[in-house]
Amino acid sequence: MDIEVAVIGAGPVGMAAAAFLHQAGVAVRVFEANPDRAGQSRATTIHPRTLELFDSIPDEQGSLAARLVAAGNPVPAAHFAALPNRLDYRGLDTSFPFVLLLPQPETERLLAEHLAERGVVIEPGWKLADLTQDGQGVTIVSDTGDTRRAGYVIGADGAHSATRHALGLAFPGNPASTMGFLADVRLERPPAQPHNWDYERGSYSALPLPGGIYRVFGHEPGDTGLTPEEAARRQAHAPDEAELRARLTRLAGDDLGITEVIWSSRTGDTTRHVEQYRAGRVFLAGDAAHVHLPAGGQGLNVGVQDAANLAWKLAAEVRGRAPRRIIDGPQSYDAERRPIAARLAANTLAQAALMVTFTPGGKALRDLMSDLIGRGGDTADELRGWLSGLDVSYAENGGLVGRRVPNLPLADGRTLHRALRQDRFTLVTFGTTTAPGQENVVRSTRDWHGLAAVRVRPDGYADEVWTAGEEVQAS
Repeated sequence: MDIEVAVIGAGPVGMAAAAFLHQAGVAVRVFEANPDRAGQSRATTIHPRTLELFDSIPDEQGSLAARLVAAGNPVPAAHFAALPNRLDYRGLDTSFPFVLLLPQPETERLLAEHLAERGVVIEPGWKLADLTQDGQGVTIVSDTGDTRRAGYVIGADGAHSATRHALGLAFPGNPASTMGFLADVRLERPPAQPHNWDYERGSYSALPLPGGIYRVFGHEPGDTGLTPEEAARRQAHAPDEAELRARLTRLAGDDLGITEVIWSSRTGDTTRHVEQYRAGRVFLAGDAAHVHLPAGGQGLNVGVQDAANLAWKLAAEVRGRAPRRIIDGPQSYDAERRPIAARLAANTLAQAALMVTFTPGGKALRDLMSDLIGRGGDTADELRGWLSGLDVSYAENGGLVGRRVPNLPLADGRTLHRALRQDRFTLVTFGTTTAPGQENVVRSTRDWHGLAAVRVRPDGYADEVWTAGEEVQAS
C-alpha cells in the first residue's frame, strides 16, 4: 500500500503528524480541502512543550523548532484569562523558556516547507466526502469522486471535521454563550498594557506579532449570556473595520489608530469533546477531537501534542510491532490524550468565566486570581506548568513512568531531545551505568531523580526507569 497513513487536514496538527510519521519511516500523504491557504492567523501562540517536540525533528536549521523560533517573536511570559499578572516562563526547565508568537499562516508555511524538503506530498483542494474501512485499510473518497487507499487515516481537519462526520461520532458538549471579536491589525497607537479589563465596559487585548502586526481581541458585556442561536448569528459575520473601530473606541476610548485590518473573526466559548479518538483504523486529533475557547493559545499546542503522542504508536502499529498496551490498552492514544483534553476544556471554561464575568464579583475574582499568580507559589506553578505543557504527564500515582523527561545534556555534546528517534525508544544512562544490547543508548551528564537509567519514548516521556543497583534490561 503506497499510502501507509493518510492525514486529512494540512493545518499545524495535520502537518505535525505527518512530520513525526515521516521521521519514523512511515509513508504519509496529506490531503487538504482548501485549494489555497486561508491566510488567517487564528492560533498565534506556541508554548515550550510544543517546541520541545519539534526539537526532536531534524531540519536544515538544526531542528524544526529552530526553524520556527527563527521566524517568531519569543516573549518570556504567558497570560491566564488575560489577567494583569502574567506567568513568567524564564525559570522553566526547558530549552525554550518563552512563548513563541508566530501567526498561523507562517507556522503552516514553515511546516509545509519542511515536509516538501522531505518529499511528503500535500494535496490541496482534496475534500473528504466519505470513507470506508476493512481489516486491511481505509478507502477515502473526495467530493469529486477521487478514491484513495491508505492503511490508516488521521483526521486533523478541524472543528467541523469531515472525518469525524464520516465516522458518525458524536461530538457532545456546550454551545457558545459568548461571542467576542478577534482580528489581526496594524496600529498607530497600541495600548501601554497588553491586557485591559473593566467590568462596566468590557475587555480588550493587543499582542504584538512579527511584522508589526497586532492580534486584538476582546468582549463587551453585551457579548455574553447569549443563546446558542444568537451566538451562531453573530459568528456568521466577521467584524469589519468600522465595527472594530467602534468596539475599541468604546473599550479603550480610542480606536488605537487602526491603519489596516488583515483578518477578523469572532471567538466563542463552544466546548465539545468527541466520544472516542479512534474508530478502527481512523484517528482524530486536534480540533477534530476537541474544541474550546481559544484562551491562552492552548488549542494548537494540545493538538500538536496529540499528534506527537499518536505518531510513534501508529508507526509501531504500521510496522506490526506495537504491543496491546499502546493500541487499545492503558498507554493507547485515546487513554492518554482524552484526560488531557478534558482538563483543557475545564481550564478554558474557567478562563472564560474570569474573562467575561463583567460584574463587581467578577472583578473581585480576577483581582484575587491575579494576585495569587503575582505571588508565585503553587497556584502560579500549577498554571505555568499546564499552559507551557511541561507538567502534562501520563504518570500514575506520582510516579516517574509517564513523566516528561527534560532536555538533558548528553556526553556527546547533544541534548536529549535532539537524540530522540520517532521509530524507537532511547535509553538514557547516568554516571557509569552500562546497557548491553540496547539499540539507541545515550549518556547524560546531568542527574534526573537519582536514577541509573531511563528509557524514553519517542515523544519524550519516561517509559521505564531503573534505580541505582538495578540491572538495565534490553527492550
